[in-house]
Amino acid sequence: MGAEDKIKAAAEKVAGKAKETVGKIVDDDKLVAEGKAEQAKGDVRDAAENVKDAFKK
Repeated sequence: MGAEDKIKAAAEKVAGKAKETVGKIVDDDKLVAEGKAEQAKGDVRDAAENVKDAFKK
């Protein structure tokens, strides 16, 4: 996994967690859902990069 891709995936996860937390604090279900979606997107990016790495070996 490239460093840039790792950073992007981590950033998506962190941003998603922040959105989710803020959404819970202000009782905004839409913001909570957006945060969870961003976290999932980061997880998918991680998984895709792990697959690429597995085939490089």
